[in-house]
Amino acid sequence: MAASGESMTGETETCNETASSAETTEIESFTVEVLQLVKEARQQHGLRHGDFQRYRGYCSRRIRRIRKSLHFPQGTKHRVQPKKIQMENLTDVRFLHLPLFCAERAWFYAMQLKAEANSEPRKKFHMMSRIRKAVTYAEEFQELCKSPKCDARTKLECQGYVMWMKAGLQFESENWASAIEYYTETKTIYEKLASAFTEELQSVYLQQVEEVTPNIRYCAYNIGDESAISELKQMRRRGGENQFTSHLDDLLSQTREKQAATLSEFPWRGRTVPVKSEPVRLFLLNLQESIKEIESAESTDSKVSIYESLLKQCIDAQQVLRDALQEDANFKLAIRGQTVEGKISNQHYLHTYLTYTRLTKTVERNLLLIESLKNFLPGKQVQEGRKITKPQDLVRLYDIMIQNLSEIPALPGLQEDSSLEEEMEARILGFKAFRSYYIAQSYVGAKKWTEAIALMERCITYLTSSKDGFKKLPKAMMLMYKGEMDSLEDLEKLVEGEKYSCHARSILDVNDVTDQFSTMSFNSKTPLADRLDQYVNDKSLTSKKPNVTSFPPDFEPIPCRPLFFDLALNNMEFPSLEDKVEQKKAGSGITGMVKGWLWGGGKK
Repeated sequence: MAASGESMTGETETCNETASSAETTEIESFTVEVLQLVKEARQQHGLRHGDFQRYRGYCSRRIRRIRKSLHFPQGTKHRVQPKKIQMENLTDVRFLHLPLFCAERAWFYAMQLKAEANSEPRKKFHMMSRIRKAVTYAEEFQELCKSPKCDARTKLECQGYVMWMKAGLQFESENWASAIEYYTETKTIYEKLASAFTEELQSVYLQQVEEVTPNIRYCAYNIGDESAISELKQMRRRGGENQFTSHLDDLLSQTREKQAATLSEFPWRGRTVPVKSEPVRLFLLNLQESIKEIESAESTDSKVSIYESLLKQCIDAQQVLRDALQEDANFKLAIRGQTVEGKISNQHYLHTYLTYTRLTKTVERNLLLIESLKNFLPGKQVQEGRKITKPQDLVRLYDIMIQNLSEIPALPGLQEDSSLEEEMEARILGFKAFRSYYIAQSYVGAKKWTEAIALMERCITYLTSSKDGFKKLPKAMMLMYKGEMDSLEDLEKLVEGEKYSCHARSILDVNDVTDQFSTMSFNSKTPLADRLDQYVNDKSLTSKKPNVTSFPPDFEPIPCRPLFFDLALNNMEFPSLEDKVEQKKAGSGITGMVKGWLWGGGKK
C-alpha cells in the first residue's frame, strides 16, 4: 500500500513538474521554497517515523523522474556518463531540484548510518563521507542559485540550507567553534525569512529556528559555557513527546557521556556493584538527573515524556547487560523462571536493579496518567472535544501497576529481602483498593447496586490492610510513600459515602419498580389459573362471568403405552448336548480294516 501511495504521489509530482516546465517558458524568474519543499517531502515519506531508508528511496525515485522528464540522463543502460548542470542549461526550475534532492538523499543516508554506528562503529567513517557528499551537492545547488534567473527569496533560502548542511558537517566532526558560527548564521537567515512573510509561512521558518537553537547551546557547552547544559534541560522540560524533544535527548545523552566516565560503582540495598558498561553508566547518570527534571517540569505531558525517554534508555541498558550475561548459568535459570540458589554475580545483580527501576518508573508514570485522567471522569467539567474517561480505563492502569509490583519481590537477588516484600505488599493492597473502587463505579453506572456495594466493602478491607502495612514500614519509607498514604485516607472517606449512597439508590430503584408494576396493564383475556404469580386488580373476577380458567381444557401430551421386546434370547447360552448324541464308530467292519491296512502300508 505504501508503495502504491508513493507511486501515486510520484505521478502527481510528475504532472506538477510538467506544468511548472510550461510556466517557466513564460516566466524567467525561478522560485524554490527550499525549506517548505524538503519539510513536506520528509513528513510525507518516512521521516515522521524515523524511516531514513524509505525517504532515501523516495529521493532516488524523484531524481530519476526529474531526469527523465527533463531529458537529462546520466548515460545509457550500459554506461554511466555523469553530467553537471551548467548555467546555460538552467531553463527549468526542476534543474534546481536535482542537486537539492541529491543532497537530501546523501544527508539522510548519513543519518541512517549514524543510527547504525552505535552497534557497528566502522560505519561512522561511511557516515562522514556521505555528509561531505551532501555538502558538495548543497554547494552545487548554491552555485546554480546565483543565476540571475533565481529570485532573492530562493537565494536566501538556499544560503540558509547550505549553512545548515555545513554546520552539520562541523558538528559531527566535533569542530564546535565552526559549527556554532554556521548554526548562528543559519538561525539569522531563517529569522529574517520568518519576519518577511505572513503567519502561515512563518511557522515553517520558526520551527527550523527552534531545531537549530539546541545545537548552538550544545556547541557552546563543548566550547566551555557551563550554563548551556541547564538551558538544554529547560528546553527538554518545556517540550512534549516529538521529534524536537528526541533531538534534545540525543544532545543531553552526548553531554552526559563525559560525566558517566567517573561513575564506576553503584550502591543499592547494602551491596556495591561495579559498573563496567558505558551505556549502563550513562543510564544511571540520566536516572539521577531525571528526578530533578520531573520535579521542575511544568505540565503532565512533559513529565510523562521524561518518563518515556527514561524507560527507553533503561530497556537499552538492560539489553546490553543481557548480551553480556549470556554465559552466566544463574542468569539462564532466571530467564527460564527457575529458582536461583546462592549469591548472584555483580552484573546479574545490576540487571536486577535495572529491572526494578523499569518496573517502579512504569508505576510512577501510570500514577501521573491516572491523576490526569481523573479530571475527565463522568460528572466533571470536560472540555468540548475531550474524551471522557471511563472507570475501566483506570482499572486497566491499576492492573498493570499491581502486576509490576508483584514481580519485584521475585527478582533474582531479592527473594530473601523481607522488608522489600512488605513494602511492595502494602503498595499492592493500596492499588487493589483503588481498583475495587473504580470497578464498583462501573457497576454503579450499570445500576447494579448489589455488586457495587460488595466491591465497596472489599475496597474498605484492602484499605485497612494497606494502612496497617504502611505503618509497619520504617519512618523513612513512610515519608517516601506519604502521597500514597494520603490518597488512601481520601479514598476511605469517599468510599464510606459512596457505599451508603449506593444503598439508598438501590432502595429508590425498588420503589420505582413497584410503581411501575402498579401502573402495568395486564391482558384480561388470560385466565386467572395461568397468571397466579401476577397480582392485578381484575374487576372481571367479581362479575357474573369470571375468567378463572379455560374450559374445556387444552389437550396436553401424555406418555404413550410402552412396547416390550424379548432381548434376553440373544444373550442366552444353551448347555452342550454332544455327550448325549450317539455317534457311529468310524472305520468298523472289513472296509475299515482294508482302509487301515492300505494307509498303514503307505506310511511304511
